[in-house]
Amino acid sequence: MTTPTDDIEALVEDEWYAVRYSGEIPEVAYHGAVFHLTEAANGPQLELSRSQQSRLLEAVIQRYLEITIRDLLPENKETTGYRGLKRSYINWQRFLIFCERNAVNGFFYQKTIATALTEFLHHEAGLVEVGEVHTELNCSYEELLNYTQLLGLDLKVIPAAVRNYLLNC
Repeated sequence: MTTPTDDIEALVEDEWYAVRYSGEIPEVAYHGAVFHLTEAANGPQLELSRSQQSRLLEAVIQRYLEITIRDLLPENKETTGYRGLKRSYINWQRFLIFCERNAVNGFFYQKTIATALTEFLHHEAGLVEVGEVHTELNCSYEELLNYTQLLGLDLKVIPAAVRNYLLNC
């Protein structure tokens, strides 16, 4: 026998899933889920507990991290979801704005993204050095500088080959 609490948890779980596996802007899915659960005329019109709200926020965080890192992994280059360095930078900016609006410490995740970016840059430097044309350095040098600064990285993490490539594009 299910209880009303079980039903509520199932509804929140359904919305968590929708947010967690949403598209490129998970905060839109988050706001849609919260609206559906709390205000929509055809929704359950719940009063979400802090725990339930936190679960939905965590789904947004996980999705943002996933799509930000996805575009820094060389093994994803051949996938349809891959967008490259510029999209990773944009998603990190969106993530930080979302965190600021929702009182989440986004910089807690900074090291994870910084490590992924550093590894990506070294991988791409290797491609540039051998003349590989299929590089994913699809942003300006200024954008890369901004990204590294947002992540608290020293500019020395940008390999010379990457810097020269971007400055000469």
